[in-house]
Amino acid sequence: MAPNIFTKWQAGAPYLLSILRIVAALMFISFGTMKLFAYPIGMPPDNSTAQLMTQTGIGGILELVGGTLLLLGLFTRPVAFILAGEMAVAYFQFHHPMSPWPIINNGVATVLYCFIFLYFSAAGAGPWSVDAKLRK
Repeated sequence: MAPNIFTKWQAGAPYLLSILRIVAALMFISFGTMKLFAYPIGMPPDNSTAQLMTQTGIGGILELVGGTLLLLGLFTRPVAFILAGEMAVAYFQFHHPMSPWPIINNGVATVLYCFIFLYFSAAGAGPWSVDAKLRK
């Protein structure tokens, strides 16, 4: 009996994990480049960059370096765990005081990144990653 569509779709799950990691990392890196290089746009409200040794500057470094490591799939589990923690701190420090509701406090992306990174810390990078190549 030929495999049904659900069996075929399920077999692609590891590759979709890699695709999710790559896309999330690409989007996340842009937060770091915004803070550190004002690229493609600077930080609101005046398109500025962050001072390096401030909380925002350190966040930008984590986003750029951590996002790049996630993009490559290198040290994925510990990096993702650290970035999930960064997003939890960002949410409760900057978004939650405005309102407990992410849709109101503009924290939806922060919450999603937090849980996506938490998932990567448990699931790993997937087959299309440096981590997978190093395991072979």
